[in-house]
Amino acid sequence: MYAVIKTGGKQYNVTTGDVVKIEKIAGEEGKEVVFNEVLSLGENFGNPLVAGASVKAVVLKQAKDAKVIVFKKKRRQNYRRKNGHRQNITIVKITDILG
Repeated sequence: MYAVIKTGGKQYNVTTGDVVKIEKIAGEEGKEVVFNEVLSLGENFGNPLVAGASVKAVVLKQAKDAKVIVFKKKRRQNYRRKNGHRQNITIVKITDILG
């Protein structure tokens, strides 16, 4: 069975056993988190959420994502700016999908 969950302003299609990189959420490594915003559960679609559905996951790691280079330039103006950004992420493993 699969579910579509919403967290961090994004939607993720998950099944039991999946390892997913999501926006940073509160939780220590090894702790269990519950996602209550379930948009779809198998063939059942919510309006906007599926009533009584939740997804359980375990936090594997709090980390930073790969670096993204931000480069700004204006031609003929001698203007160049180079910055790097690393987004904080949480890596979770989906343990159970409750309907």
